[in-house]
Amino acid sequence: MMSRDRWIRSADGDGSVGEPFGSGGTGWTTRAASALAASILVGGLLGCSPQGSPSAPRPPLEQASASGPVQEAYAHLVATPRSASDLAGEMQSGALTSEALTEAYLARIRTVDDAGPTLNAVIAVNPDALAIARALDEERASGAVRGRLHGVPILVKDNIETLDPMATTAGSLALAGNLAERDAAVIARLREAGAVILGKANLSEWANFRSQDSTSGWSAVGGLVKNPHALQRSACGSSSGSGAAVAAGLAAAAIGTETDGSVVCPSAANGVVGIKPTVGLVSRAGIIPISASQDTAGPMALTVADAALLLAVMAGTDPSDPATAEADARREDYTAALDSGALAGARIGVARFLAGYHPPTDAVFDAALKEMEAAGAVLVDIDAFPARREVSAAEWIVLKTEFKAGLNAYLATTPETVTTRTLDELIAFNAATPAELKHFDQSIFIESAAAGGLDDPDYLAARERGRRLAGPEGIDRLLADNDVVAMVAPTGGPAWTADLVTGDHFLGGASGLAAVAGYPHITVPMGGVKGVPVGLSFFGAAWSESRLIGLAYAFEQRTKARLTPTFALPDLGELPLAR
Repeated sequence: MMSRDRWIRSADGDGSVGEPFGSGGTGWTTRAASALAASILVGGLLGCSPQGSPSAPRPPLEQASASGPVQEAYAHLVATPRSASDLAGEMQSGALTSEALTEAYLARIRTVDDAGPTLNAVIAVNPDALAIARALDEERASGAVRGRLHGVPILVKDNIETLDPMATTAGSLALAGNLAERDAAVIARLREAGAVILGKANLSEWANFRSQDSTSGWSAVGGLVKNPHALQRSACGSSSGSGAAVAAGLAAAAIGTETDGSVVCPSAANGVVGIKPTVGLVSRAGIIPISASQDTAGPMALTVADAALLLAVMAGTDPSDPATAEADARREDYTAALDSGALAGARIGVARFLAGYHPPTDAVFDAALKEMEAAGAVLVDIDAFPARREVSAAEWIVLKTEFKAGLNAYLATTPETVTTRTLDELIAFNAATPAELKHFDQSIFIESAAAGGLDDPDYLAARERGRRLAGPEGIDRLLADNDVVAMVAPTGGPAWTADLVTGDHFLGGASGLAAVAGYPHITVPMGGVKGVPVGLSFFGAAWSESRLIGLAYAFEQRTKARLTPTFALPDLGELPLAR
């Protein structure tokens, strides 16, 4: 039984928000002070019309960046969010307090996520957020500043444990009682740097590793995340809420996780920056696992500078995660890589084999390449990588095997309030819980339950083969053979129409090689297709985060291609529904 002060939002599949779990019903009524005062504050912080007050002029609808009309009822909610770096600077100067900023984001969540467009990006709000922000303000007033994130409110994907009074559910009703007694290692580092944990972000349930017919962004706990640029389109996943929330100005930044594509796809689909670091740079301790070989947390933010700042805080060795043994020796101050001239003279491989699935996206990509050349980059076409299918086949064996082992080990550490303590018990729970299976099945759960153990010869061979083909004989060889320092490709096509009947309709993507190799990958906005964002991916060798951040920053500063969400309802005939 969940204690009355530990709230978590629930929603059914149509995205309607339900009551908090547990007894009592006051969790949402105490989240902020006067709605009018908060709305004025939100306007000033997010770049709305003057002062953001209800009487102020609304932004002209013709300035909308998404295809189709902006709904009149939502026009006053259109705002250009401000970067975490800018907001941190204002707090440092004394022009802004963390308490006021946190209150503003809570008000924005109420008006955009709980009501209006009802994005469903936030699955739970931290009831202690304002108190934490107030305490951080008091620390600053006394002369104590924890770090560059002091007082900055961030959202955390709901497969990452925090010590705050919020369950860590992975979007599953089976984990409604999973109130962690620890911070995940990455959360501890963020807190040490002064971040305010504002709440938990919705996600594709079980980080999109339950069904082959899933709909990205849907969870039984949080409902379906909507893309703030085009409400009928997918926010991608599995870090769906993290991407949508950052784009819509619900937090200064967010933390996502990736096994294959789950940071970069929702970042690109929602028009923000995402970094999937080298596996082992950031600890996974306290994160609900899929794959020990590929899992990592990563920052999702409005700008490359914000993402670099977050990554510098998140990176580091953790004795509880052996994969991070080299992290302290490898980590850098990634903000030092922010060089607007980084493209000049850089030889960059153009991964043509990761494009060509959607001509309008290719057109945006070609325009991005011309901008890179104009900035002095030397581009080298790379037309083929024959081993892609072999890499994918090996990955599938690895993921199923490691998921079974890792999830069973994780569930054994959860509180007694979690009664499903093995993958087999989760399968039984879902079968007995209509709300879990009303939109798609649990085929991946069932296949994973039948997988062998970590000593299975087929698994061991697949793990070695996948890593070798994607890493030393993949990315490393392509870089060396073509004498390039990184590769670029479209992160993916524009977001498809969200579909709870037939599932996802991916057009294509660039995440696979870096994911299987465990190498870094960053996506940055490169523009849009009929107003729906598409991202540009930079990926390269292990531990090359600084190089990639520099290149991405230079592109970002040259193009300023990020779009402002307008909560539009696009013409469904203008963008592809499926491959």
